[in-house]
Amino acid sequence: MHEQGFDDIHRHLDGLRARNLYRRRRTLDSPQGRDVVVDGRRLLNFCSNDYLGLVGDPRVRDAFKAAIARWGTGAGASHLVCGHTAAHEALELALAEFTGRSSALLYSSGYGANVGVINALLSMGDFVFEDRLNHASLLDGGRISQATFI
Repeated sequence: MHEQGFDDIHRHLDGLRARNLYRRRRTLDSPQGRDVVVDGRRLLNFCSNDYLGLVGDPRVRDAFKAAIARWGTGAGASHLVCGHTAAHEALELALAEFTGRSSALLYSSGYGANVGVINALLSMGDFVFEDRLNHASLLDGGRISQATFI
């Protein structure tokens, strides 16, 4: 019989640990980069999404400092609620020009981009074929699109 609520949470977590599937966040003692320091040990970082190595680039750091001085540290709300800055607008225009498109749209995260784009391209009557091990953003985008999910 299935237990109700969270009564079986410890048993479930113990099962994940036994199968080496229990995940925990690690605290870095260094900035993101090719190498990171975790628990006092310098490790080669194989799990970063910083494919171009921009996280530690001094030019990017300087551009962020200038942007913070000019625009502050946050948008305040979504673009549709509070508008977006001229810097956002300039980046969208530059990206559109670079890609040869009439316009471009910024998303605040890769997750949001995947969910938004898939949902915009697919709807009821379409098909989406995905591997169950895809990133959650791809799976969620496919599911909420109302396309037939395979």
